[in-house]
Amino acid sequence: AEAVVGELTEGLKVRDSLFLATKVSLRNVGREAGIKQIEESFKKLRTSKIDLIAVHNLRDTDTQLRTLREMKKAGRIRYVGITTSFDNQYGEFEQVIKREALDFIQVDYALDNRDAGERIIPAAGDPGMAVMINLPFGRARLFKAVQGKKLPEWASEFDCQSWPQFFLKYIVSHPAITYASPGMTSDQYVHEN
Repeated sequence: AEAVVGELTEGLKVRDSLFLATKVSLRNVGREAGIKQIEESFKKLRTSKIDLIAVHNLRDTDTQLRTLREMKKAGRIRYVGITTSFDNQYGEFEQVIKREALDFIQVDYALDNRDAGERIIPAAGDPGMAVMINLPFGRARLFKAVQGKKLPEWASEFDCQSWPQFFLKYIVSHPAITYASPGMTSDQYVHEN
């Protein structure tokens, strides 16, 4: 994805109008491995500055956050954060939020998966961290739950015309949520979302 985004961004000459975000996610932990992966992201994205880099799924969090802060101080990145998409990481995730000065977090949250709304999202919102939501459709569970069901008429009261819009509007109506990131596999979904 980074290489495609980098090629399109450069070709269309739209870098200044985009917010570029990526993750550092390592199976082999360590500072040098993290730096190598981050430098590859810069190359693939064809940019000298990335807006946000987050430590993905709490992999080698302390080491990678130190590296990201150094890059932020040097002006190479604007924001640092952490991500998770696993409920079993919520305890550790909450502890990192409480002890670290982060700009962003990203967590899974959906109409059928609201656990993050109890402690994670409020913990991030209190000190002013931006909150991005991944998996707002619950890994497609929500679509299965409404398959063959008609959208309620009252949904039109808040300009909602489809189930994906309904699910996304639920997410972005939360006052602490900055952004929802649905996975989209076709341009039809891009336009609708």
